[in-house]
Amino acid sequence: MVIIPREKPVIENLNIYYLDIRKLFEHFQGEIGSGGVFFKSHSAEGAIFFDEDELLNGYFQEKDTILTGNSAIDLLIQADSDHNYSVSIYKISQEEIYFWSSLPSAEIIYKDLSTDFTNLDGLIKNMRSEKLTGYIDVAISDGIEGGLIFISNGEIIGGSYSWGGEKTDSSQNNLKILVDKTKKSGGIFNVSRIPIKREKVTGESKEQVSDTNLDIFAMLEEFLGVFETVVSTGKNKGAGFSSILKKKFVEKAEEYAFLDPFAAEFEYSARRIKYSGQAGEKELADGVITSVKELAEELGILSEVKNYMSLWADKYEKKIKELGIVF
Repeated sequence: MVIIPREKPVIENLNIYYLDIRKLFEHFQGEIGSGGVFFKSHSAEGAIFFDEDELLNGYFQEKDTILTGNSAIDLLIQADSDHNYSVSIYKISQEEIYFWSSLPSAEIIYKDLSTDFTNLDGLIKNMRSEKLTGYIDVAISDGIEGGLIFISNGEIIGGSYSWGGEKTDSSQNNLKILVDKTKKSGGIFNVSRIPIKREKVTGESKEQVSDTNLDIFAMLEEFLGVFETVVSTGKNKGAGFSSILKKKFVEKAEEYAFLDPFAAEFEYSARRIKYSGQAGEKELADGVITSVKELAEELGILSEVKNYMSLWADKYEKKIKELGIVF
């Protein structure tokens, strides 16, 4: 899905029939310096991000086909009147354009979080503690206003707001306005992460692996992270997540010895797992997921947790089936 700035575009709803796309970029690279050109038709959508020197990244989606990078840029630049695109141009600051150009690779990690169960202040706090690099997409319940909060390694670096423009107040003030609007009118939040490549050391060599290719620990870290977010920002936010989780692990230690906190084989802290035991993948998954399921049921939030786990389940569907996990 193409993420579009919330501010008013420089120009909107141009018909591609009348456009020379290459000359369009030449003009706006000189006119506004950096920004995004967004393409929309009844069956496809796309975007190309640019600064004054070059085209930085592109995204294209049509049904089940998704292209990014140069292949998306080439396809959109060569588009003609047969595609019936409507084209809009947005100015994006030089400070934020490189972040925007990374958004096509983002993946949703929390979907449709509602102010009925969480609040934006608490969600931002949790995303900062997770050292998120990505964004929070906020839709106010009035259906008109909203905003995007950009976070890099846990730090808020900017945003995009429906009331924004060249004369907007500071980013911090806009963020306060957005939080206040969600408190007054309610809202829906979607959190997306931009995958960061990590180094995996194998012998003396290093290979780059994306988050989606990490092992069972990454899968369980995300699982516990979703659960922690629901507990910490919902009606049980005062319960003390770490203490109630450890208490549950103590209860389950007779069945799953590695969960015994006194043995210190399995530790979950700051959204990361440290493990030094000998249990296999299935036993690890069974122990953690069974514990969370029981705890969620005791807290009266099992249905909420299951709902928020849907994206996690989709992402790790193959591994879940392989391990025979039931949640």
